[in-house]
Amino acid sequence: MSVGAVARNGATEAFFDGTAAGRFMVRRCSPGGHLSRPQARQCSECGATDLSWTAASGRGRLISWVVIPGRGSEGEPPPPPIIPAIGELEEGPWWWSMLVGADPASLAEGQPLRIEYERAENGEAVPVFVVDTSSTP
Repeated sequence: MSVGAVARNGATEAFFDGTAAGRFMVRRCSPGGHLSRPQARQCSECGATDLSWTAASGRGRLISWVVIPGRGSEGEPPPPPIIPAIGELEEGPWWWSMLVGADPASLAEGQPLRIEYERAENGEAVPVFVVDTSSTP
């Protein structure tokens, strides 16, 4: 699956600077140090709006997914399925992304995941999930 162009702007600049360096960035609130998903505008725990960026581990577990079968041209084998997935990061926030390189038949709730990066058409590093075979569920 190829990743189309993604837009970098003032709100996403720190996130994409992190992904370019191989770090998955989440938001941390100043009052309590709680962690929220990258797109949060206020802390999901206490509601604070004083947020900074911090790197997450990039590890988590599979919460939910759907398998969208690939459709090939007549006479051609179909491409691999597309698997949108929700993962819960070790730090708590949930992230929605594509699960790549996985066998749909082997997926299970709670399966260990890690974040890797694919390059979008415009060169930005975009986070995707892969099954983490080095961990046990």
